[in-house]
Amino acid sequence: MRWDNLAENGRNATAPEGPAVPGDIALFGTDAVTTRTFDTPEFRGITFHEVRARSILNRVPGASRMPFEWTVNPYRGCTHACVYCFARKTHGYLDLDTGIGFDTQIVVKINAPELLRRQLASRRWQGAHVAMGTNVDCYQRAEGRYGLMPGIIGALRDHANPFSILTKGTLILRDLELLRQAAAVTDVGISVSVGFTDRELWRTVEPGTPSPERRLDVVRTLADHGIGCGVLMAPVIPFLGDHPDQLRATVRAIAAAGATSVTPLVLHLRPGAREWFVGWLGREHPHLVRRYERLYAEGAYAPKWYQRRITRYVHELAAEFGIGPAQRGTPRRIPAREEPVLAEPDATQLTLL
Repeated sequence: MRWDNLAENGRNATAPEGPAVPGDIALFGTDAVTTRTFDTPEFRGITFHEVRARSILNRVPGASRMPFEWTVNPYRGCTHACVYCFARKTHGYLDLDTGIGFDTQIVVKINAPELLRRQLASRRWQGAHVAMGTNVDCYQRAEGRYGLMPGIIGALRDHANPFSILTKGTLILRDLELLRQAAAVTDVGISVSVGFTDRELWRTVEPGTPSPERRLDVVRTLADHGIGCGVLMAPVIPFLGDHPDQLRATVRAIAAAGATSVTPLVLHLRPGAREWFVGWLGREHPHLVRRYERLYAEGAYAPKWYQRRITRYVHELAAEFGIGPAQRGTPRRIPAREEPVLAEPDATQLTLL
């Protein structure tokens, strides 16, 4: 395991977690790693690598499509085990496997709350918005044991620093009171990820996550306590989750849960995630492999005309059920981007229309 890849004097410049401020040049050192396993049903087969991080506020690369500049990621790897997870490649920076290793080898930054509090107090920190849950889920199963998020939210609250959280985890409700306190002093955005409500699809592509129904219960509970919650309808999975009936059922359920917004995102397959997903596809749905090869022939993202088709239909459904897409200032702050309408190639068949 290449821990020195992220150690002092050995930092990998390609790693996505950039320094918070000049001088924070390392994430952790080789002498700061403790490996643990727990013989309990929920953690059987999972290995935790506890590290003392040297930087926790991470600058998003300038070329990123993300609509935010700073993130906090208390964990690397994720027991949600989503077969499509774009963050799988990050495990490769530690010489960890990006497939099953990503699901079972979890790096825990045990000093994240205290480190964040110190970095927020720095004169060099300007109070920018901080996004969480954008790499791996900060409310994954490990959070139930390590309990890092209360300290992280508390630090952001005490510094009145705006932040947002994206999660598939129901454990966020544990921190409901902290979220209310933070929302009283700064801008707090909460989003839950629910790409579909098809239970069969959920069991196969998101085996370690709470069910879509339980996630929508989180949306409902937050709304009942006066905390608006948007839904990131992601991913919409071509040929498996994009049928009009599936999209209608999902948007209807999102609306019924009281979501403030719904923002659809089509599956994207970056290196690392692409290989793992295509391997799964070949085992579970071999008849779709060639269709995916055509649809994603140009790279990690589906063609713009397909993305626009999905987005347009979901927004029509959202309007029908009384909710709308996320706009500037709502929980996810994802601004709408105008993209040219491209002609549809005849070679690709879709299940949407």
